[in-house]
Amino acid sequence: MQDSHARAQRPLPMTHSKALPGTGSRLPLLAALLLASAATSAQGLVIGVTEGVTYRATDPEIEAKFAPIADALGKALKQPVSIKILSTYNASRAAMQAQQVDLVFLHPAHLAFEATKSGRYKSVAWTAGYTDYKVSFLCKDAQPITNWKEVAGKSLVTPDPDSITSVITRAMLREQGLAEGSVKLSNTRYQDAVPFYVQNGFTTYGATASTGVIKAWKGSGGKTCAESRPVPIKQWLASTKLDANTTAQVRETLLDLSSSDAGRKALAASGYSAFVAPSAEVEKTLTAWLGV
Repeated sequence: MQDSHARAQRPLPMTHSKALPGTGSRLPLLAALLLASAATSAQGLVIGVTEGVTYRATDPEIEAKFAPIADALGKALKQPVSIKILSTYNASRAAMQAQQVDLVFLHPAHLAFEATKSGRYKSVAWTAGYTDYKVSFLCKDAQPITNWKEVAGKSLVTPDPDSITSVITRAMLREQGLAEGSVKLSNTRYQDAVPFYVQNGFTTYGATASTGVIKAWKGSGGKTCAESRPVPIKQWLASTKLDANTTAQVRETLLDLSSSDAGRKALAASGYSAFVAPSAEVEKTLTAWLGV
C-alpha cells in the first residue's frame, strides 16, 4: 500500500514536443511578424490630402472628392484605405516628416519636391491637366516685360507666400536676376483677390495661376505681361516605408483609373480626368529651379 501510494504521489514525467528542424527558436519571431502583418492590414493605409490654401474648399468637401479613389485603392490593395485631410501646409510637412501618412495627394509642387528630395516619399503619379501649371503676371500694360531690370522697385501682389504660385513667382524673379527684396511683394490669401489690387492701382503686377482668374481678367480688358515655365501640381506620393509591391500596385491603380467605367466614376467625384506617370528628370530640374 505504501509503494502504491508513493507511486500515486510521484510527479508525472515532463513531456516535450519536438520542434521542426531549424525552426524551434524562430517560432516566437515568426508569430510576432504574423501578428504585426495582421495589425498593419487591419489598420490599412492612410492618404494625406492637401488641396492648397489659395482656393475656397472645406475639409468635408475635399474628403468627399477623394473617398471613391480611396475605395478603389482599398479594393486593389485588399485592405482599408482612409483619408486624412491636412488643411495647412505645415500640417502636411509635419505628417510627411514623421511619415505618418502612407500616401499623399499634394496640390503644391514645392511640398511634393521637398518630400521626395528628403527621401521619405517618392512620386507615383501626377494629375492630368495639371502638369503645366503656369503663373501669369496681371498688368495694365499691353506689352510683355522685356527688360526685367525695370521691374525692380515696382510692386507685385501674390497669393499666400507659401503657395506654389508665390514660390513660382519668386523663382521667376530669381531667374531674371532680380535680387530678393528688389520687388515690393505683398500678399493676399486667395487667388481671386489678386486682380483687385492691380485694377485699383495698389500694385503694378499681380501673380496668379488660376485659369478662371486670368480668363476673367482678360475678359474685362486686362493684360498679362509675363508667364512662368510649367510646373506639375497635384501630385501623388508614396512613403518609402511601403514595400515595393504595394507602391507599384498603388501606382498601377491610379494610372489605370481612367481606363475602366468604375475608375472613371471614381475620378468624376474628384473632378480630375486621369492620373499620369511622373517624370524624374522634370522633377529634378524643377526642384532646383524652385529653390527647394
